[in-house]
Amino acid sequence: MNGIHDLGGRDGLGPINPTPEEPVWKAEWEKHAHTFFPLAFRAGFFGVDQFRYGMEQIEPVEYLTSTYYEHWVHSVIHHGVRHGRLDPTEIEKRTQYYLENPDAPLPEGQDPDGELVAFIEAVIPAGAPAGRDTGKKAKFAVGDRVTVVADAPKGHTRRAGYIRGRTGVIDLAHGEMIYPDTAGNDRGEAPEHVYTVRFTNEELWGAEEAEPNGSVTFDVWEPYIVPATS
Repeated sequence: MNGIHDLGGRDGLGPINPTPEEPVWKAEWEKHAHTFFPLAFRAGFFGVDQFRYGMEQIEPVEYLTSTYYEHWVHSVIHHGVRHGRLDPTEIEKRTQYYLENPDAPLPEGQDPDGELVAFIEAVIPAGAPAGRDTGKKAKFAVGDRVTVVADAPKGHTRRAGYIRGRTGVIDLAHGEMIYPDTAGNDRGEAPEHVYTVRFTNEELWGAEEAEPNGSVTFDVWEPYIVPATS
């Protein structure tokens, strides 16, 4: 994604000041929103990369002024409507009802055998494994100097703007994993090898602006990189 949703390295957004001992949820509704992902995932709405791409469909101003779990809700609705599993009219109707009746009880869930709860309890702590082993030979190895391809792909990608065109050294090799640039764009898993690349601060930000003697590591999929030429 080449829009405002790729915030890494952007200037002008102010400092990041994490709140000490920040609560997991800042409002009661966020607890319910948190369950949307595993339930929608189980129902076949999306995979992880499609879920992320759904958030990248949010209008830029709304994206910057809305909260983390609002982004989750937007993606669930986007994909639910897209697959014909959710009705936009019904969503609007229920939203308006709760805006007008904020203390109204939520609908009771239906899970008589506890299968949904068991699924959520399993998936939220552990996640869904992305590793795949197709036997494809890795093109790079730990210690190789590589440069991130500098073009600007359309659609979903995990190749952040601030590393494009930059050169670093491979610190770790992780084997094959689902490739976000195909999976997120509805083109299948297409597993690719993943590497952790270490970039110096100077390489990323320039000698004048970089904090001295520091580095940043970033996980890249094999199609993101080429051998460094200098």
